[in-house]
Amino acid sequence: MLGRTAVVAFALLLPLSLPARAELKLGYVDLQRAIMEVEEGRAAKARLQTLLEQKQKDIDKEQEVLRKEKELLDKQASAMSEETRVQKQTDLQKKLFDLAQKWEKGKQEMNEKQRTELQGIFAKMDPIIAQIAQREGMTMVFEKTDSGLVFAPPHLDLTNELVRLYNDQNKSTAKKDVKVEGKAAKADTPKKVDPPKKDDKKK
Repeated sequence: MLGRTAVVAFALLLPLSLPARAELKLGYVDLQRAIMEVEEGRAAKARLQTLLEQKQKDIDKEQEVLRKEKELLDKQASAMSEETRVQKQTDLQKKLFDLAQKWEKGKQEMNEKQRTELQGIFAKMDPIIAQIAQREGMTMVFEKTDSGLVFAPPHLDLTNELVRLYNDQNKSTAKKDVKVEGKAAKADTPKKVDPPKKDDKKK
């Protein structure tokens, strides 16, 4: 859910006046964990969960309407003319197709909303990471997952400090989302939207 396409690396070029043998000091952050721990990240997750649940309800409701429509058609089919029956079956299949397209479009919209939410938070994290790196005199800071980092001592992990500073600097924004966050706090993983079922029976 929370991937990033590039390594977060801040190369803080050392002044030319410093000795060439200056110590190389490295650190890393776990953005996957940070995004789930900052208050804005949790609030964004809650908003997405609420939207996802609403879309699922809409799809389920429309699918139930079509299911009942099919049942009625099946009962009345024998009393219809061939032309009328074929036309009604064609209309129903079109409605099912349109519903499937609506579900697919909704899924794409949710993915785009997620990308937008994450990009906004990542954009705020970058200068904070740079701030921490400069304060600690670090030469580079890597992102744990996308950098391919296999092992690093825990004391090089700057994630907790990133979360702390981020929350301190974005308190006003996070407060606006407290109510929304509370509604979805119990949902740790967004539920998967089930696609509408297609009717494979041919009359």
